Amino acid sequence: MNICVFLSAADLDDRYTVPAREFAELLGRGGHTLVWGGSDKGLMKVVADSVQAAGGRLVGVSVEFLAASARPNADEMVIARDLAERKALLLAKADAVVIMVGGTGTLDEATEILELKKHGKHTKPVVLLNTAGFYDGLRQQFQRMEDEGFLPLPLTELVFFAKDGVGALAYLEETAGLQ
Repeated sequence: MNICVFLSAADLDDRYTVPAREFAELLGRGGHTLVWGGSDKGLMKVVADSVQAAGGRLVGVSVEFLAASARPNADEMVIARDLAERKALLLAKADAVVIMVGGTGTLDEATEILELKKHGKHTKPVVLLNTAGFYDGLRQQFQRMEDEGFLPLPLTELVFFAKDGVGALAYLEETAGLQ
């Protein structure tokens, strides 16, 4: 199964890299394909290294202005013209989406994926991997949106918050049939 992972390309400390590595190893051992932003830097590199070492495939979608940072030994690498095309390609190549820790780019990707799901443009399961409580504030904001009528469907139909990689993959196996 192709699992798109949105995440940071920044170098991060162990509270983020260790859980990311564990999740990626589960993904690779399960024979899944990582679909990701294609970077060979930071947390993106940690995840790609671990998926590949555990036997999974790598499908990267970089963008022209970041192509110099693209992973050279991915199984497949596509270079998009711009960020909008990149997000569309990542979603098209994925059967499910996992959002890991990241900055404004990751938040942009997450909100676009959720907005498209809200409007029925895709039905793929979406997991926010809430490592070290990183997305607690976002979860609270989403809950407020639901409580005050800003979401046309229940939050639980839009996104699943997982504490760890085991929980994320268990949810995906249940909802997307990932085996």
